[in-house]
Amino acid sequence: MSESFRPPVYFDRVLDDPGLVRRLVEANGPYSPVQRYFTNAAQYRALSGSGGTKMIIAPNFRGDWAYDEPLVEGVAPIFHHEGFRAAAAELFQADIVEPFSVYANITWQLPFDQGPGHTDVPEFRGIDRTRYPTPLLSVMGYSRLFEAERVSIATAVAWFYEGDDGGFTYWPDGPDAPPRVHEGDIYNTALEADNERMFHRVRPVGDPGAGLPRGLTLETRLEHRGGDRWAITDQGRDLAETTWSKLRTSLSWKARVFADAEALRLYRDHVADLTLDDVFERFYVDLEQRGVAHPRPLEPLDDPALMDLLGETYVRTPTVFEPVAA
Repeated sequence: MSESFRPPVYFDRVLDDPGLVRRLVEANGPYSPVQRYFTNAAQYRALSGSGGTKMIIAPNFRGDWAYDEPLVEGVAPIFHHEGFRAAAAELFQADIVEPFSVYANITWQLPFDQGPGHTDVPEFRGIDRTRYPTPLLSVMGYSRLFEAERVSIATAVAWFYEGDDGGFTYWPDGPDAPPRVHEGDIYNTALEADNERMFHRVRPVGDPGAGLPRGLTLETRLEHRGGDRWAITDQGRDLAETTWSKLRTSLSWKARVFADAEALRLYRDHVADLTLDDVFERFYVDLEQRGVAHPRPLEPLDDPALMDLLGETYVRTPTVFEPVAA
């Protein structure tokens, strides 16, 4: 299937004071693995498209700095970034832009591409990440069965990492067309796009020969030890030590965008929201039309067999990996 998106907006200078990001990272730890966003391995597979049976805990950590409002002191210049707001309005031809999220991704030693390419977690009227698991939202997005209720989201990814790796591969012309690469001198730069529809992935970070650190679990934390020193710990045990320069740090800024006041009213007044029953009934009807046998469990969100089936049916990944020049 061919898909196209408005070209991402490029920022060659995000912050006048990029050192703010390091100060925020140091002040707001410790950080948990991204995998804590999943409640079981079936949900992880549904989101990632992974064919494996085990959830891999990697040294990829996340910190939430804003959700609907700033959650940590000092994040306001990022949350209210005027350049990001203007780019969101341009990308979606939208009259209304409402920033709602800023989070930090901090990665150490992942010496391979992070997955085959994915899209970010979408949102729908009545179904969002504050009430439902993110893998359900992702499968809804991949399925394209809920476009009428989708809330458009602009995402700016900004990098504050000075290593020679850890860039970004993205598919602005759809998953079956060649991707582009943003890497090299990426410090204090950003790309803003429709990342809920555009496939993308993080490029390798760290020493290709070192492999992953051992012993990481959902209880693993990334902690600042003062100065340049950082440690990966698990329930009182130090698993690894590293320094700031080896931590690939990026920020994701997200805003909901609405074409006009009527679109915003539908969202705020909840007059045309989906319910969980609506969601699974739409899945069941589509599966039946595809001739796919499926269970109808009483608690579909917690049923691994159904979550696996939804992932196998709807999750897709890019098919072309040789990049063209950005």
